[in-house]
Amino acid sequence: MKTQNRIPVNAYRPSGFMGRYCELVRKEMIPYQYKVLCDEAEDAEKSHVVANFVNAGKALRGEDTGDGFYGMVFQDSDAAKWIEAAAYSLALHPDKELESKADGLIELIAAAQDEDGYLNTRFTVTDKEKRWTNLLEGHELYCSGHMMEAACAYFEATGKRKLLDVMEKNAEHIYHRFITEKTPGYPGHPEVELALMKMYRTTGNAHCLELAEHFINCRGADPEYYEKEKAARDWTVWGNNPCDHDYQQNGKPVREQSDATGHAVRAVYLYTGMADLASETEDKELFAACRRLWESIVNRRMYVTGGIGSTVQGEAFSADYDLPSDTAYSETCAAIGLMFFASRMLENDVDGEYGDIMERAFYNTVLAGIQLYGKRFFYVNPLEAVPGISGVVQTQRHVLITRPKWYACACCPPNAARLISSVGQYAYGEKDDMVYCHMFAPGDVTFANGIKLSCETDYPYGFEISYTVSGKGRLAVRIPRWSKKYSVSINGSETACECVKGYVYINVSDGDRINISLDGAPRFVYASEKVPALSGKAALCRGPLVYCFEGADNGGDVLSLSADTTGEICPMGFDEGLLGGTEMLAVKGFKREPQKELYSSETPKKTPVTLYAVPYSLWGNRGENQMRVWVNIH
Repeated sequence: MKTQNRIPVNAYRPSGFMGRYCELVRKEMIPYQYKVLCDEAEDAEKSHVVANFVNAGKALRGEDTGDGFYGMVFQDSDAAKWIEAAAYSLALHPDKELESKADGLIELIAAAQDEDGYLNTRFTVTDKEKRWTNLLEGHELYCSGHMMEAACAYFEATGKRKLLDVMEKNAEHIYHRFITEKTPGYPGHPEVELALMKMYRTTGNAHCLELAEHFINCRGADPEYYEKEKAARDWTVWGNNPCDHDYQQNGKPVREQSDATGHAVRAVYLYTGMADLASETEDKELFAACRRLWESIVNRRMYVTGGIGSTVQGEAFSADYDLPSDTAYSETCAAIGLMFFASRMLENDVDGEYGDIMERAFYNTVLAGIQLYGKRFFYVNPLEAVPGISGVVQTQRHVLITRPKWYACACCPPNAARLISSVGQYAYGEKDDMVYCHMFAPGDVTFANGIKLSCETDYPYGFEISYTVSGKGRLAVRIPRWSKKYSVSINGSETACECVKGYVYINVSDGDRINISLDGAPRFVYASEKVPALSGKAALCRGPLVYCFEGADNGGDVLSLSADTTGEICPMGFDEGLLGGTEMLAVKGFKREPQKELYSSETPKKTPVTLYAVPYSLWGNRGENQMRVWVNIH
C-alpha cells in the first residue's frame, strides 16, 4: 500500500543550501546546456541533439536530411532531460524566454514523430527498417521513457499538453507492438518502466500501467531473449554480449533476483520502476525483491559517498565488497538513480534508512558531478585521484582530475539538472493529514492537504532545523542514523516524541514552531574488514557530508598523510570565500617524509602535522591536485 505521495512540482520553493543549487541550475546549467544541445557552446563536445530532431522531421517529410544523425544511439534523451529540468524551473520561476525555447524544442520533437507514434531520431534518420530489432542496444524504449518523464513534468509545470499528447501517442504505439501484437522483448536499458508509471498517474491511461507491469514481469522470464534477437539481425551498435545475463539483469524474473548486478544505472532505474509498481499495485512479492536488491546495494556494493558501480568495465557492479577508490567508476547518473530507488522505496515503507541513503548520494556523489559554476561536469566520481596516474594509465583512463565541459555520452549533466531542480519531490511527501520531511531542505512547502511548512536551517553545515507550521495535522521528520543524539522542541519546550523506524511523529497545529537539534559532531568512519581496498584507512564525515583531503590544502601531497583517529576533529568555521562557501575540518596526524628510493628497508620518518579536509562534493575545483577520501590511520 502506498505510504505517501509525491508533492507537486511547484510545491517546494527552496532557499538556503538547496536554493543556491537550484539557482545554479536555473541561471547557469539550463542556459548552458541548451547552448550545448544547439551546438553553440564554445570548446564543448558536439551534441547535435536539436539538429537530430530537425533532420528526423525532414526525413519524415521526404526532404534531404543534410548532415543526418550524429551522436550516441540515445542522444534524444539529452533533450528530454533538459526539457524536464526546464519544466521544474518554470514551475517556480516563470520565464518567457526559457518557456519559448522549450516550446520550440517540443515543436521539433513533435515534427519528428512518425504517423504511427514512433519517436526516435536515430532510426528515423538513418535506419528506419531497423526499428525495434535491437532492444538490447538500440535504446528506443529508454529514449521514449525519458521523453515521457519530460512530457509529464512540462504538463504539470505549464499546463501545456503538446509533448504529453506526443508521448501518449508514443505509449500507444509501444502498447500496440508489445501488448496487442504480443511482440516479445523488454528494454536493454530499463527506464521506460518508471516513466510509464509517471504517465499513468499524469494521464490516467491504464495502458501505461499495463505496459510498465508487462516490461517488469516479462524481464528474465525468457533469459535467452537477447540471444534470439541477435541471431535474427545482422547488425550491432556496440557488440554487447547477449549471453551476459547478470549484466542485463535478465537471468531470472525480477521477483527472483537478489543481487544487484550489471550496469549500475540500468539496475537502479529498473528497481525504481519495480518499487513504484509495487506501491501502486500493493505487490508484496515485488517489494520483497526490491528490498533484497536494496540490501545488496547499500550493505555490500555502495561507496561511502553513496556512489554505486565500482568498475569501468560495463559501468557496472562487480562483486560484494569490491570498492576500490582509485579506479572507482561511481557514475553520477547511478547515484541519481539510487536516489530515485530510495524515494520509491519510501513510498512503500517509511523507513529512515531510505532517506539516509538518499541524502548520502545527493550531498556527495550527485553534487560532486557538478563544478561550482555549473558548466563543467564529472561523469565518473573516484574516491582517490593522483595527477600523472588518474586519467593517464590504462586502468584509470576514466578517472579525470578536472571536470570536462561536456561528453560525447552526456547523460549525467542534464540528469543532475533535472534532479536538483526537482529536489523538493525527494525531500518531502504527504499522505492524508501527514507530511513527511525526508531531507532537510530549507524553504517553503505547500502540501495538497492544506498544511504549509517553512523550513529554516543551515544544513548540511548547521544542525538546527526549524519548521513553522500553517494548518493542522501530523509531521514526520527523519532523524539520520549518523546523529547519535537529537532533541525535539515544540514552541520552545523540549518534547519526547515517538520515533518509529527513523522518523519522529509530531502532532502540529497552526502557528507551531518545531525545532530539531541533531548531533553535528565530526566523526571518523571505518569500512568493513571485508573491503580489501580500505584496510587500515578511515574516512572523515560530518552530518551527511563525506570529506576528502586535497593537495591544495595539505602542501600538495595527501598520499603521505596519516590521521590520528584518537584526536579531536576541529570544524574550522564556515568560510564564505572557500569553494563558494563551505567549512573545512582539521585533524591531527602525520606526514611521512619522502624517501629517495622506490623501496627502502629504512623505517619511514613521520612529522606531526595538521590535516585539512573539505567536502568531497567540492573537490576538483582548484585545478589538478591529489585527492583522497580514505586516509591512512596512525
